[in-house]
Amino acid sequence: METQEKKQKLNFHIITGSVIVALGLIMLLGNLGLGLPHWLLSWHTIMLGIGLWMGYRRDFKISGWLILVIIGGVYTLGDLSFFDLSGLKASLILIGLGIYMLVKPAKVHTCGGFGPKKPVQF
Repeated sequence: METQEKKQKLNFHIITGSVIVALGLIMLLGNLGLGLPHWLLSWHTIMLGIGLWMGYRRDFKISGWLILVIIGGVYTLGDLSFFDLSGLKASLILIGLGIYMLVKPAKVHTCGGFGPKKPVQF
């Protein structure tokens, strides 16, 4: 059990360190005058990255990450020069969320998190 905890800490440190180094390199390239796309550090690209990171951390099983990826992906595609999504963003988001609601597995709701009542044993 201790090795699993150490492995998770190691993975977290590697990912966090890589993200910080990548952000530093992006800022350095921007300060050197090299042209970076304006959408690279925009809110929707960050939302897309957070959604993918959340999906990776949970083995893409829990479906909350998908909403972030849909919204971030649609707006990021809209900022790319070879995609013209003007006027289609809201409809694409609604279609994506509708498909998500149709495809996601249904949860079984129980009262207070307990299963069906069992007979009392005396």
